[in-house]
Amino acid sequence: MTVAVTGASGQLGRLVVQALLREGAPVVAIVRDPQKVADLAEQGAEVRQASYDDADALDRALAGVDRVLLVSGNEFGARVAQHANVIRAAERAGVELLAYTSIPQGTENSMILAQEHIGTEAALATSTVPHAILRNSWYWENYLGGLAHAVESGVLYGAASEGRVAGAARADYADAAAKVLTTDGHAGQVYELGGDEHLTYAELAQAISTAAGKQVRYQDLPEADYAAALQQSGLDADYAKVLADADTGIAKGLLDVTSGHLQKLLGRPATSAVEVFRRALS
Repeated sequence: MTVAVTGASGQLGRLVVQALLREGAPVVAIVRDPQKVADLAEQGAEVRQASYDDADALDRALAGVDRVLLVSGNEFGARVAQHANVIRAAERAGVELLAYTSIPQGTENSMILAQEHIGTEAALATSTVPHAILRNSWYWENYLGGLAHAVESGVLYGAASEGRVAGAARADYADAAAKVLTTDGHAGQVYELGGDEHLTYAELAQAISTAAGKQVRYQDLPEADYAAALQQSGLDADYAKVLADADTGIAKGLLDVTSGHLQKLLGRPATSAVEVFRRALS
């Protein structure tokens, strides 16, 4: 059984390829630039070149593939059409299972980040390829970009109020995807995936404090003020808006997943925020 992973040079895709290789599965790593995954080739993955925009290349990349993980792209505004290209190529290839990395509540989530996932899930619903949807909640690694500043300043800023986020390590989601891709019974399933911890941002600040050995507190801001602060820190205005909107989504409970699906797929607890932060700081 051959398993393909799109976006295999990305942070999640790379981890999924490595998890599949540990399982002994024949793996096809699909990337735009093969040079970026030379190490995966050395580990045993077959590398094939294709972009989400190139239907012919996708047909070649999925030839002979039994199962495929469609890792959501990062070209905002183009992702629904790009993902549809992969779905259609999977149909033409006769793939027996396509798994897609979506977002919690992926048909009704109001976050800006969710809208192209909603469009992709709609495309999957009308496709003929058997599929499973992996609705990943937040990665604890999403907070690493501001981790050093939070530790240095003693303040974690955000706009999540008292909302809770059920995060996990990126590797946890990768291992869960590998499980779906290498075992049976997943076609037609929708997995709401989130970690064991359901943390407010005040509790996230405490997790950073524990990992750093230095007290960090949480300062809640209105969404617009937080977006402005992110821009002042150097982020693009549109990206700052997306991140601030995501915090508002957390305040609404949109990333507080309680299904237990991740833990069932993993057969173990998810990785704690403290562990992820401690590794990053070390």
